Amino acid sequence: MPRWLPYLVLSVAVLIVSAAAILVRIAHGEGVASLTIAAWRLSLAATLLLPVVALRARTEIRAMSRHEWLLGAAAGVFLAMHFASWISSLAYTSIASSTALVSTNPVWIALVSWLLFRESLDRWLVLGIVAAIGGSALIFFSDSQAAGVHEGSSPLLGNGLAVIGSITVCGYLLIGRKLRKRVSLLSYIWLVYSSAAIVLMLMAATSGAALTGFSALAWTCLAGLALGPQLLGHTAFNWALKHVSATFIAIVILGEPIGSALLAWLIFGEGFAPLQLAGFCLLLTGIYLASRGERTG
Repeated sequence: MPRWLPYLVLSVAVLIVSAAAILVRIAHGEGVASLTIAAWRLSLAATLLLPVVALRARTEIRAMSRHEWLLGAAAGVFLAMHFASWISSLAYTSIASSTALVSTNPVWIALVSWLLFRESLDRWLVLGIVAAIGGSALIFFSDSQAAGVHEGSSPLLGNGLAVIGSITVCGYLLIGRKLRKRVSLLSYIWLVYSSAAIVLMLMAATSGAALTGFSALAWTCLAGLALGPQLLGHTAFNWALKHVSATFIAIVILGEPIGSALLAWLIFGEGFAPLQLAGFCLLLTGIYLASRGERTG
């Protein structure tokens, strides 16, 4: 295999996942509720995986223990909470702020590993945490002084939801680290996506959000989220783990908020306030430093 292929795959993957926030914003504009967007994103992804799972992973899934099923379901609950909060955040704050704040999970994982598992923090992690918190504070302060990004927006609420989305995805990642040692990628993502889809469908239904009756453009966005960012983008990241380091991939994923911000500027005309831009850059620097300092087992 050519040495450049993993880097090309990762570049394309970043472009694909960067479009997620844009598709969500368009779906919002078509009247689709945030919980409905999240529910269909995971439901369609799990459905698309089903034929492949039936052919290639049916035996493994049947052989999984009850403990493994429960771990997969728990990871799905965390993933559902992540998408519910992050997609909701895009209805209230700018795409740049939302995607930057939701990408802070390396910082939270480092803090959890230090507090709960007594893992040491090296200087890069400490610097990264300080920079990320400082950048987040600047974004929150800037958005609190600014008018909403669109009618009905509430930047502080949106930014808070994005941070919740980042914290909850840590549960998904930490469980995944443990379960993936025993379960193949295909079986794992199908179990987690299916569990998350069930949780999100129940949340959407109980909230009274409509699950059908959308425009063709809305359905195109929902299908695009499932096929593009959810399946192609994240699968590409997982494929690349065999060829490049996890730390390098974590750094590459920093391209997502940058790509999303550029697309939002081109498509929706969302610019940066000076203080917001400073916070955005400081936050990305913090995530980079935290990723560099992350210890891989």
